Formats: sequence, structure tokens, C-alpha cells
Amino acid sequence: MGVVVGLLLGAGLVCLWSSWWEPRPRAPREADGWSVRTQDALVQAGLPGVSPRALAAGSVGVGLFVLVVGLALTRALPIAACFALFAALAPVAVVRSRARRRRTSLRDVWPEAVDHLASGVRAGLSLPEAVGQLGERGPVELREPFAQFAQDFRASGRFGDCLDALKMRLADPVADRIVEALRMTREVGGTDLGRLLRTLALFLREDARTRGELEARQSWTVSGARLAVAGPWVVLALLATRPETAQAYNSMQGVAVLGGGAVCSLVAYQLMRRIGRLPEEARVLR
Repeated sequence: MGVVVGLLLGAGLVCLWSSWWEPRPRAPREADGWSVRTQDALVQAGLPGVSPRALAAGSVGVGLFVLVVGLALTRALPIAACFALFAALAPVAVVRSRARRRRTSLRDVWPEAVDHLASGVRAGLSLPEAVGQLGERGPVELREPFAQFAQDFRASGRFGDCLDALKMRLADPVADRIVEALRMTREVGGTDLGRLLRTLALFLREDARTRGELEARQSWTVSGARLAVAGPWVVLALLATRPETAQAYNSMQGVAVLGGGAVCSLVAYQLMRRIGRLPEEARVLR
């Protein structure tokens, strides 16, 4: 009995002590920003089953593999470490590149999908039917996620939950706007959905045309900058096959040269990306 009383008294004292301290607010978006952005990039790249942690673990594994292979071939740890660093960054770069290409391809088909959706609404279809028919008659690139939406709605009948699942499958800001417009129309009603969708399709076409012109003009510049960054390291990889060259870099002076070159290459590449980057629409309606 004394043990129980002691435990209760201790628990009460802990509660009184903790009541004097306010809980620290947590900012999930800032804390999990990298994880959220990486997950969106994986979904857009067609790899929804891969988690950000798995991607990070794969990057580390690739870097270690290249480090061991480079060390075995060149017998120079600085050279192997430089190429291992670039190899570790390669999976993330590949995922971002695939996501960028898929966003570019979807940019041209979203107006058509919105037109199909507006036609279905104008023809008198219900919202779930208009969205589900995109899985059969919509653009080929978007049929799979909308077909899964139709299956989810037939199985559950919960329109809001199915829209949330559709947003997760697409991970696209245009899809977020369409989904939220449909959700609001379903919940509060309205007769301007068709006009809203037609206006959205017009804006999407203008945006795709403008972005296409800008990307065509800057493609040569971006390709030249990437070649300028990769060129010295290709030459280094060829020279590293000679034992005397590898031994020359296997010193403090060689480490300084390689470290400075790696830093300059990474900084120059990031500056090139930032200067030549077109503004991307953020997912503010998750």
C-alpha cells in the first residue's frame, strides 16, 4: 500500500512540475521539409514505393561502393573520395531529373484533362463520375491514378478520402487546385465549376507555352554549363589510371587541389541551377 501511495504522490508531483512549463511548439513543415520535398519528387518520378530514408540509404551505399572500387583501381584515397561524393549525389540527381521530366510532360496534358473534366461536368455527370472517367478517356499519362480513384470510390463511397488519396498519388500543384475546387463544389455547392475549369485550362496552356519557349532558349546554356562542370572530372578519371598521377594526388597538396576543385564544381553547379531555374509552383494545397 505504501508503494502505491508513493507512486501516486510522485506522479502528482511530476504533473505539477510539468504544468509550469509550456510545451514547445513544433513546426512540422520546417522540420520535415526535406522529407516532404523528397517524397513529392519520388512520387513525381514514378517511385511512390521508395521512401526518402531509403533513397538516402541508397545514396550512401552507392557512395561507399564507388569509394571501394575507386580505391582499388587508383590506390589514391582523395581521388576515390571525390568520385564517391559525386556518386552519392547521383541518385538524388536522377530522381529530381526524372521528376522534372515528368512534370514537363504532364504540363502539356493537364489542360486536356481539365477539358475532359469540364465536359463531363457540363454533360451532367456527377463529380465522382466526371473524375473517374479520366481513368478511361483522359490522357494516357494520367489514366492510372484516376482509375485508382474510381476503384477507391466504388469500394468506399467516400469522396473526400478518395480525393486525398488522388492528391498523394499525383503530388502535383495543378492536381491540388483541381481537387480542392471539386471538394469545395461538392461540400458547399456552386454553378461556376465549369467556368473555373475552363479558365484553369486556359492558364495552364499559356503557362506551358511560355515555359516551353524559355526552356528551349536556355537549354544550350544549361547543357554547356553541365559539360563545363563535368569535363575536368572526366579528365581526372582518365589520368587516374596512371599510377604516377594517382600518387601525385595522394598527398596533402593533392587533397587541397581536389577539395578545392570539388567545392568549386558543386558551388558553380548550384549557382547555375539557381540562376537558370524557372519558378516552380509550390504545393500549397496539400
